Amino acid sequence: MNTPLAERLRPKTLDDYISQSHLVGPNGTLTTHIKQGIIPSMILWGPPGIGKTTLANIIATTSNRPFYTLSAISSGVKDVREVIDKAKNSGGLFTAKNPILFIDEIHRFSKSQQDSLLQAVEKGWVTLIGATTENPSFEVISALLSRCQVYILKAFEKTDLEDLLKRAIKKDEYLSQKNITLKETSALLRLSGGDARKLLNIFELIVNSEDKDPVTITDAMVLDKVQNNTVRYDKTGEQHYDIISAFIKSIRGSDPNAAVYYLARMVEGGEDVKFIARRMLILASEDIGNANPTALVMANTTFQAVTTIGYPESRIILSQCATYLACSPKSNAAYMAINHAQQLVKQTGDLSVPLNIRNAPTKLMKDIGYGDDYKYSHDYDNNFATQEFLPKEISNTKLYQPGNNARENAQREFLRSRWKEKYGY
Repeated sequence: MNTPLAERLRPKTLDDYISQSHLVGPNGTLTTHIKQGIIPSMILWGPPGIGKTTLANIIATTSNRPFYTLSAISSGVKDVREVIDKAKNSGGLFTAKNPILFIDEIHRFSKSQQDSLLQAVEKGWVTLIGATTENPSFEVISALLSRCQVYILKAFEKTDLEDLLKRAIKKDEYLSQKNITLKETSALLRLSGGDARKLLNIFELIVNSEDKDPVTITDAMVLDKVQNNTVRYDKTGEQHYDIISAFIKSIRGSDPNAAVYYLARMVEGGEDVKFIARRMLILASEDIGNANPTALVMANTTFQAVTTIGYPESRIILSQCATYLACSPKSNAAYMAINHAQQLVKQTGDLSVPLNIRNAPTKLMKDIGYGDDYKYSHDYDNNFATQEFLPKEISNTKLYQPGNNARENAQREFLRSRWKEKYGY
């Protein structure tokens, strides 16, 4: 059978669609739109193999609209304009059945390519559905983003993927003729990385490689046949997340050798330089932070440089930054501080700001006590005066705990000299 299992099992209706109940369940955001046929232009954002293309197809079929599809990898401005011209002739303004234009991996479109979509979306010649694995806030131009709703598709749960395997065994015309037992699924789920398409491809490979009947799927059997590796890096999703994860963890673990190796894997695979640089920019703050504040400056400069230069020279800049970050002292203190602070805000709600540090731009505000007893730090010795800054309900709550490294040890001593009694530094 030439058609891959993932394609044979592709859902045709919402009833067959797995997961994403927040979007297409009985009370889902998109359910009402789909039933009424009033579909907004949208960006579907989620990991690979989660069902973005399938959902776009179901929306088009259910709403009985013409459906055009483009891949951002192989399409240019000319292709976009040709499809828009076709769409204008088959649908257009003042009709509830204007065509749907689906663009896979829309984050790979350049600014000019995205610009070419604006008028068609604005005039209603097409309803745009874009699919992306990357944060659209970074990769989709603001003018286009403002004309689209962004819907986030969540990663599959373990039970979702196991249900998909059971469905394949039961409903696929070819597999249903075999006697297949799913004894263990951990290896299949781990190798797929949550990608349903990859999961089904691996599963079909395993079943087809077995001559005997019945077929009993075990973790050992799966690992033996797949050999727990893939030959090449696939920037469209197969190894995309595994490699970037290994890259980040190597830098976090202060191993420049592993970091530059995984960087080379991405460079040779043609990975987007901005994607690599952006992840290092996040890491510079999340995993290094105040242990070496220059790391954030270095990573930001790297992002700006590679955005301007591109390949092949960017590989040198990326290597310099990766090895610098790997060799930097590490601290996640700032990352943990904002996590704790956000959790506290969710628990305590909108607490009142102390009157002494409120702004008092009007006479009325001054009269009712705004800014009273505020101590201007620069009027005191060492530019410091003890006073209350937190709401009284959470007074004395310590959210920032400096890490154990030279720079943050110095920060701890500074804070201890000011706040030892209040915060316990």
